[in-house]
Amino acid sequence: MIETHAHIYDKVFEEDFQEMLERARQVGIQEIWMPNCNSGTIEPMKKLANEHQGYCIPMMGLHPCYVDENVEAELAKVEEELENGSYFMIGEIGLDFYWDLTFTQQQEAAFLKQLALAKKYNLPICIHSRNSKKNEHNAIIRCCELIEEFGWKDLRGIFHCFSGNLEEAKRVISLNFVLGIGGVSTFKNGGLDKVLPYLKTTDIVLETDSPYLAPTPYRGKRNEVSYIDLVAERVALLMGESKEEIIKQTSVNAQKLKQAV
Repeated sequence: MIETHAHIYDKVFEEDFQEMLERARQVGIQEIWMPNCNSGTIEPMKKLANEHQGYCIPMMGLHPCYVDENVEAELAKVEEELENGSYFMIGEIGLDFYWDLTFTQQQEAAFLKQLALAKKYNLPICIHSRNSKKNEHNAIIRCCELIEEFGWKDLRGIFHCFSGNLEEAKRVISLNFVLGIGGVSTFKNGGLDKVLPYLKTTDIVLETDSPYLAPTPYRGKRNEVSYIDLVAERVALLMGESKEEIIKQTSVNAQKLKQAV
């Protein structure tokens, strides 16, 4: 099983990191993909990547929640890392309209800049797309529009933590992306029970977004990588497949993204 999205370099894992990693191995996790947030998370992430080579695997990008007046310096650091480091994916990047709309223009510009970096280095991308609280600003649709405007037919990747509707899911998939499915799938009112039954197993990958969005019955507590097993169970139930098939196919889907690099 491949964990396609976990912030395991976060300080909340410092006290029991090795135990957390062992629990991940026990449920069959073969790889943990680590998205970057900003310049401050690069070194902790790289440290884990060096200590656990081939197991904890880093991405590089600027998370939209960290886009502010220093965006140019942050993007320059991302490009420097991509030029000189070893990364298989650009992420996590995208749009976040949930907390604040102050830097919306800068978020869109940063997203387009990182799409250009994806094309330059021929890398897949990991997209964060969070709508505003009342859903009057739709980040999923806007990301799709910007991808379409960018117009690179070989762009590919993951819409991480997907929580949109079926129509949005189909639009994302039509753009050559897979959906990152995590703890939201286990939530009573998460909405994915109205989406996953109508998708193919080739359309998704599994994730936790640790330490955030822990699945039921751990909702509201610290999330960790081993809980992906609960996500796999729930996805299997919703898609009418065996858990083993979900694990097998989502791992194949994830590996295809890496192998295309």
